Amino acid sequence: MTQTNEGGDVRLAGISKTYGSFTAVHPLDLTVPQGSFFALLGASGCGKTTTLRMIAGLEDPTTGTVRLGDRDVTDLPPYKRPVNTVFQSYALFPHLDVTENIAFGLRRRGIKSVKKQVGDMLDLVQLGDFAHRKPHQLSGGQQQRVAVARALINHPQVLLLDEPLGALDLKLRRQMQLELKRIQTEVGITFVHVTHDQEEAMTMADTVAVMNGGRVEQLGAPAELYENPDTTFVANFLGTSNLIEAEVVEAGADITVLASGAKLRLPADRCTAATSTGGKLLVGVRPEKIALVHADDAAEIAEGRNRITGRIADSSFIGVSTQYVIDSPVCPGLEVYVQNVERDSRLSPGADVVLHWNPGHSFGLDAGQAVDAGKADASAEEAA
Repeated sequence: MTQTNEGGDVRLAGISKTYGSFTAVHPLDLTVPQGSFFALLGASGCGKTTTLRMIAGLEDPTTGTVRLGDRDVTDLPPYKRPVNTVFQSYALFPHLDVTENIAFGLRRRGIKSVKKQVGDMLDLVQLGDFAHRKPHQLSGGQQQRVAVARALINHPQVLLLDEPLGALDLKLRRQMQLELKRIQTEVGITFVHVTHDQEEAMTMADTVAVMNGGRVEQLGAPAELYENPDTTFVANFLGTSNLIEAEVVEAGADITVLASGAKLRLPADRCTAATSTGGKLLVGVRPEKIALVHADDAAEIAEGRNRITGRIADSSFIGVSTQYVIDSPVCPGLEVYVQNVERDSRLSPGADVVLHWNPGHSFGLDAGQAVDAGKADASAEEAA
């Protein structure tokens, strides 16, 4: 398996996949930069795994081309492509120890002297003390690292990861997210990672492509997608967003809107929708950006902040923060996350409150979209 000089970028041009009358992936153009950690994120059935399998050669595209570097690999079988794949089921050989599992690819290619390369891989995945254990003697996270080492020892241009952490429990999954990122940074190989887990994508990836219905909904750095979603789907699927229906009353560098009698402001450069006076807009704000005070303390709120009134419908103490649901004339079911630093005992269900936030933390979306797009997908994936 030779590595080309053009580097490990993946270039998909007009690639699509249909099964009879069903389109799994609509024509897609996508470039993965060399040496990056790239995530395809989306709910089940969004086309992310099909896209990965077309890169690997495990699925033939209906249209389009797959290039690795400057090499067209569209018609090459999987074993002739300079890629390796790590699946959710690690598929380790139960009768071989860790060393022989990692060395398998080299031995298959007739390479006799494998000790140094295997040793380097054991160091990379920090499993030197486990070299002679069998897979059943390892934890899930250790088995996963063996699978990564077995793939990387072949020096692929691109490592493909298909939900590799899906079988691990939450604590181990978080640990392995950092571990995979460390490994990718050390080896500098392009990683393309498929996941339905928003936190996983945000923690590890340099660039995330949010997929929905066989299309890329938005592409960018995790912080950019979170802070500046282009659509209601991305706003709801990546974390939680409060989306308030409003009417534009003044347009300029700042947009002023009216929502059930409350005047709110937001920066024009954070609006992805047309902002002509009289037009409709969805004003978005993340729950952690909102401050919450009892109605008796409303006079203490600084001038210039967006503010709305409401009543606490529900609250949940989750340790690091308390999550409130607020019913307001402006929007029912507003979510607010307050850090548990100095808790106000008056903030309990039934209390009248004022919500306030920096106008610069608001974003504006096209009101023609479904307000709850992406919510069901995110909830279903969390339940899974």
